[in-house]
Amino acid sequence: MFDKKMPEAWRVLRIQSELVDGIEHLVKIQHAVNIFGSARLPPSDPYYVQGEKLGALLSRAGLTVITGGGPGIMEAANKGAYQNGSLSVGLNITLPHEQKPNHYQDLSLNFRYFFVRKFMFMKHAIAFAILPGGFGTLDELFEAITLIQTQKSEPFPVVLIGKSYWQGLLNWMREVMLTRGCIDESDLELMTLVDSAEEAAHIILTHYHKHISAQTDV
Repeated sequence: MFDKKMPEAWRVLRIQSELVDGIEHLVKIQHAVNIFGSARLPPSDPYYVQGEKLGALLSRAGLTVITGGGPGIMEAANKGAYQNGSLSVGLNITLPHEQKPNHYQDLSLNFRYFFVRKFMFMKHAIAFAILPGGFGTLDELFEAITLIQTQKSEPFPVVLIGKSYWQGLLNWMREVMLTRGCIDESDLELMTLVDSAEEAAHIILTHYHKHISAQTDV
């Protein structure tokens, strides 16, 4: 939470310490997929099942899985990764409620500042997978597509999982934002809508193999 009593200079140092600590802990990660979704969905929810399956599929393929470290979809994705061989990472955030670290993290980091945490999410990402969630999930979604749109990040897949959940948002973006000229058709193409973990994994792994091949050819 925001500490009004802390002098600004000391707050800068605390921000700097979070950046340094995060970079040091994640320095060996080369290729990671960030999986986002609601902290409020229980293990019985179909999207929890999809999150766990996606974490497992990516882990078996050798990719690090990074989540926000909390319960719900984050727990599901960490669980799938944790049990299937690759690194399972949780970037936790200090919040007044909801955020309790799940038990399926090989590497668990804690952050006070959202913007430092966001930087860590982006630093090693080769893809974002977005399952149903609330404001925090939307924040990560729009952060990613904004950075890609403005060429502040190399393009990578941003995959929305759950057609019944996300289609209304995409329809509104097309019918209102695009019609009013606030975005271009190409901006809508920055996101891909699928309905299963298998489809999402296929898109992400296809991009990953092309990425690796391009690096090898250089």
